Amino acid sequence: MTKKNILEINNLSVSVDKENIIKNLNLRINSGEIHAIMGKNGSGKSTLAKVIAGHPNYKINNGSIYLTEENITNKEADKRAHKGIFLGFQYPVEIPGVSNLDFLRLSYNSIKKANKQKELDPLSFYELVHKKAFAINMKTDFLNRNVNEGFSGGEKKKNEILQMSLLDSKIFLLDEIDSGLDIDALKDISLTINQLKTDNNCLLIITHYQKFLDYIKPDYIHIMDKGEIIYTGNSEIAKKIDSYGYDSIIKEYK
Repeated sequence: MTKKNILEINNLSVSVDKENIIKNLNLRINSGEIHAIMGKNGSGKSTLAKVIAGHPNYKINNGSIYLTEENITNKEADKRAHKGIFLGFQYPVEIPGVSNLDFLRLSYNSIKKANKQKELDPLSFYELVHKKAFAINMKTDFLNRNVNEGFSGGEKKKNEILQMSLLDSKIFLLDEIDSGLDIDALKDISLTINQLKTDNNCLLIITHYQKFLDYIKPDYIHIMDKGEIIYTGNSEIAKKIDSYGYDSIIKEYK
């Protein structure tokens, strides 16, 4: 099968409060691929994910972002979500007063409506979301609780994966979704992520942990430092970081 270009970033420079965070960054991700970004805290990893998703607090000073060959550099975040970008947060927010089930159904139908596809009525969606929750070993009583309110760290991450499985996006941006998980939750989430990857979508994973990449097995690993990708390689680089730390990698390749 011929791979299709899903995400292309060209010479991207980004600032926040007049501080340059991303500097002339280039990245290309094709369908069926899993890419991981690693780097020290403050290297720009999470900023990159938020900029791809359209976070309004970041100013793009130069460069472009293309999604399936469409220029989305200046598109608003909701438009990007409708076109197929999903961002899973490191710290998912709580939304008091809004049930998880209602939130998920509104999100699902919003994307369907934007793409002129059939929306689901409450009963049909209820059946669908229960199947999805069962598939990731998530208790369905979470659906009746307010969004992430009172959830443990692992439950919040599973809720992000549940959204991911429902929304059928073109690219999944997962920002340290493995942080704070015990080994069982990490295995559950990794299994679901692997199942959701197809020949028609792709993943960009931001992580610090080699263990997570043992389960996910990315095609490429990019090392970031001070807003730049300084090295791209395979899974062996993660093992090297685990043994020797980021400083040794930065000194070797920058």
